[in-house]
Amino acid sequence: MFTGIVEDTGTVASVESTDDGRRLRIETTDLSGFAHGQSISVNGVCLTVEEYGENWFSAFTAAETLEKTYLGELDEGDVVNLERALPADGRLDGHIVQGHVDTVTEVVAVKQVGEDWTFTFALPDGYERYVAEKGSVALDGISLTVAGVDDDAGTFDVAVIPTTYDLTTLSAKDAGSPVHVEVDVVAKYVERLDAY
Repeated sequence: MFTGIVEDTGTVASVESTDDGRRLRIETTDLSGFAHGQSISVNGVCLTVEEYGENWFSAFTAAETLEKTYLGELDEGDVVNLERALPADGRLDGHIVQGHVDTVTEVVAVKQVGEDWTFTFALPDGYERYVAEKGSVALDGISLTVAGVDDDAGTFDVAVIPTTYDLTTLSAKDAGSPVHVEVDVVAKYVERLDAY
């Protein structure tokens, strides 16, 4: 489990494609102490550390992961958001994030408002009911609060503070950029319970 509080950004150092998927080697400046089999969120996707060294790790992305995410489009030099799994005694500063990406959407618009930014995203087909004003959503692994939903336009907004903008990959996003979406798991459980 993750919190959506990005610890660091990493750079894709190499990509190895195989018949079964892709292996990514990611370098990081601030994270260390990796372990074989450890879970790590890469742009919101829960991956498993295979090999590691000081300030780098490699992880394999299977075919199913590549079908549901845009990790298949990553190239050397691309920057990604990183978060290690939440320890049992850790602080839950964001919200419950599983690292199980539901779908991919895209940025519709980015507007600076004073020191903050408003990001507008397309409401993903089939997931509209999970995106609620003042609710939580994980975008590229970042825990964000939905500032508004426009059902007619098929979009939703999030307000981004300078710290989040500076410390994550959001600063490199513009209209048309892909973004991983993980809706609030609590909403999915509520819907499932309501079905019975």
